[in-house]
Amino acid sequence: MTRGLRKGLTSYGDAGFSLFLRKAFIKAMGYSDDALDRPIIGVTNTYSDYNPCHGNVPVLIEAVKRGVMLAGGMPMVFPTISIHESFAHPTSMYLRNLMAMDTEEMIRAQPMDAVVVIGGCDKTLPAQIMAAASVDLPTVVLPVGPMVVGHHKGEVLGACTDCRRLWSAHRAGQIDEEEIAAVNGRLAPSVGTCMVMGTASTMACITEALGLSLPMSATIPAPHAERVRCAELSGRRAAEMAKAGGPRPSELLTASAFRNALVVLQAIGGSTNGLIHLTAIANRTAERIDLDGFDRLGRAVPVLVDLKPSGLHYMEHFHHAGGLPTLMKQLGDLVDLDAKTVAGGTLREVVAAAEDVPGQDVIRPRQAPIKAEGAMAVLRGNLAPRGAVIKQSAATPELLQHTGRAVVFESVEDMTARIDDPDLDVTEQDVLVLRNAGPKGAPGMPEAGYLPIPKKLGAKGIKDMVRISDARMSGTAFGTIVLHITPEAAVGGPLSLVKTGDQIRLDVAARRIELLVDDAELARRKAELDRRPKAPPPARGYARLFDASVLQADEGCDFDFLVGDGSARPG
Repeated sequence: MTRGLRKGLTSYGDAGFSLFLRKAFIKAMGYSDDALDRPIIGVTNTYSDYNPCHGNVPVLIEAVKRGVMLAGGMPMVFPTISIHESFAHPTSMYLRNLMAMDTEEMIRAQPMDAVVVIGGCDKTLPAQIMAAASVDLPTVVLPVGPMVVGHHKGEVLGACTDCRRLWSAHRAGQIDEEEIAAVNGRLAPSVGTCMVMGTASTMACITEALGLSLPMSATIPAPHAERVRCAELSGRRAAEMAKAGGPRPSELLTASAFRNALVVLQAIGGSTNGLIHLTAIANRTAERIDLDGFDRLGRAVPVLVDLKPSGLHYMEHFHHAGGLPTLMKQLGDLVDLDAKTVAGGTLREVVAAAEDVPGQDVIRPRQAPIKAEGAMAVLRGNLAPRGAVIKQSAATPELLQHTGRAVVFESVEDMTARIDDPDLDVTEQDVLVLRNAGPKGAPGMPEAGYLPIPKKLGAKGIKDMVRISDARMSGTAFGTIVLHITPEAAVGGPLSLVKTGDQIRLDVAARRIELLVDDAELARRKAELDRRPKAPPPARGYARLFDASVLQADEGCDFDFLVGDGSARPG
């Protein structure tokens, strides 16, 4: 196998000339022959002025480079797309597959023997892992790390669970303009990802559970010196892997690794988005995620990590309590400790080195969980033939069995226009329904599933209602919210047939979500809907590709032509 600068030579019809030209141009950067003869470790640069979550990436890059050189390798930094949740229109999920394609093709196109991918904000880590799984080059994943906590009036604050809680209080008239402005400046006190168990933290934990990152890498706060040392170790390890030729992602992303990740997803009170991303990652390999199997895990795996939005604490507290190694030690036989890791050994060695922190109450023992069942349940029924998901650990227990009248919003725009209308016919017993917010319908499946409580109900002190949609929600959000209804309304799923006034029954214990309308009436509505003219597809560019190729939520929302069987190998 070719290595270093000789890998993937540009085609000029003369391999000798291709290498000669490549070396001539790279020497313009001042590199010596000694440097250029060493194993090359690619290092992704996902920094952007639009991405405060990745604000520490320049420092991490320098540390990775240092680690690579200490181990005798040659680091080469290259840029990829940078996506930030709050700055990506229409939604970061819309761009996840584009980032995955960009990362995959840049790893393939440029000579490198191993790669360190640096990511953090919600969709970046899954995009990078999807790419790594498809290329199958030795890869170390380095998360940027969570923010430290903020404070306001003696209260600890975290983006973005407390963003949502305090904004809801502002909408309800309980916090004035001056105070919400002060809160706005205190919610995100440092660079890094959200410091609650949102999607970014969830994916960092899943990455470590999959064995793709070094121990403790999921939880070290972004501003801490320990994060920089983790970056150096990641670079050193990548150089060692380049010399050894592995382990490759295909050696790590096994059935046991995915099961471990699903167990951890349930035990940490993780983001519902994590299930979509894990599905997309698995679909780039020979493995697949079974939704019903995931639900069975949820009945067996308790929530052990006491973090918002399912609990009380924040990521830095999780880190100081021992992080993922301590959690996996508590999970015991629920995880396969013989699964390999990028560090070179197995999870058994990682767990054996887990820190014992006397008095910590963030990581609970299995016999004293914060929730007896896992974070998520998979629902089925005539509204969701291919499934839907609810984060039961962050829901109101009294609403987990509920029947109410549907109040339907046709789109995100319709919801925005009408949700706070004083004349909206709605009570707290109703079920808010949002449709056409799925992968194709929105497009990009926005985090609009956290439908706001209508302002007139919020003013009465109502903090939660049953809400259902084909959208996603942020992992930082909370409430009795049914998400990812599949098939989505835009492709003719049953959600498209719901009318305001229909009765909807939610029964999480029975894992059911049902529209209480008889089959004959639903067939009549379906026939009427099928007669309506369809909107034309987007005319050009990425929007056209997305519309033509995106899969449904139960398939990971990847592009259909990117799903693989694990046979990909680097050139």
